[in-house]
Amino acid sequence: MKITILGCYSATPRTFTNPTSQVLEINNHIFLIDCGEGTQVQLRRNKVKFSRIKHIFISHLHGDHFFGLIGLVSTFRLLTRETPLHIYGPKGIKEAITLQLKLSNSWTDYPLHFHELTSKDSEVIFEDEKVTVTTIPLQHRVYCNGFLFEEKQGDRNLLINKVEQYNIDKAYYRSIKKGKDITLDNGTIISNEELTTAPKPTKSYAFCSDTKYDEAKVPIIKNATVLYHESTFLESHKHLCAKTGHSSAIEAATIAKKANVGTLVLGHYSTRYENIELFKEEAKTVFDQVEIADDGKVFEF
Repeated sequence: MKITILGCYSATPRTFTNPTSQVLEINNHIFLIDCGEGTQVQLRRNKVKFSRIKHIFISHLHGDHFFGLIGLVSTFRLLTRETPLHIYGPKGIKEAITLQLKLSNSWTDYPLHFHELTSKDSEVIFEDEKVTVTTIPLQHRVYCNGFLFEEKQGDRNLLINKVEQYNIDKAYYRSIKKGKDITLDNGTIISNEELTTAPKPTKSYAFCSDTKYDEAKVPIIKNATVLYHESTFLESHKHLCAKTGHSSAIEAATIAKKANVGTLVLGHYSTRYENIELFKEEAKTVFDQVEIADDGKVFEF
């Protein structure tokens, strides 16, 4: 599992920082999460292939989280994209994007599918044989979701020496890897545990965008491998959290601790602060495994 931070600062873009956007690589998928201004430039800078992006997840309709989307959609058209693009986001995102395409007479030549979200409860919005994506309802000034990306359990690992010892035909290898026992021609049953080892542990990534402190999400993100949680303010400005619908570094760490996640990654810093290391220092007073996001930083788990 690999996370590339394209941007992780709040509000307005600057020459040296970018608003929220990141790429998650998990189980052979590449997912784009949020799309603030400058996202496509950051994608190029970090050498992410545009053609591999098939699913984009937008947390909410504040500009620093989706104003880069129309530019990216248009660039895909200029690059003669043919692969369908799926966009998941709050109700209204289809109107926002298609209106701009209409007025600029720039309709895409590739299939563009919108999946508009309205539920205030957690729901599965994407699923295939490898990954499940579930919404994490958040408490912000507008309708907002985080996203939980979970790997599905893979096949068991075949012990070649064992299956060859029993002269088991290759036609049965697939079912063995799926966990089935094998009955030999003489009627002897060979347990699957003897022929395989357990699959590698699955990983999960919880992305919690703009939100005030809210423990309701804890059961949804319980035991996640990694939690990215916004931490707009330090304790010196904690009084601004409730009013703006944001969290402090310590509040993010408290959620991480209650959810028993493996690693906490902080981001969405207010640009009033010159040293983002301070966010890590404050969070570590509550939770040990803390990392700080920064533009261009890559995390591998």
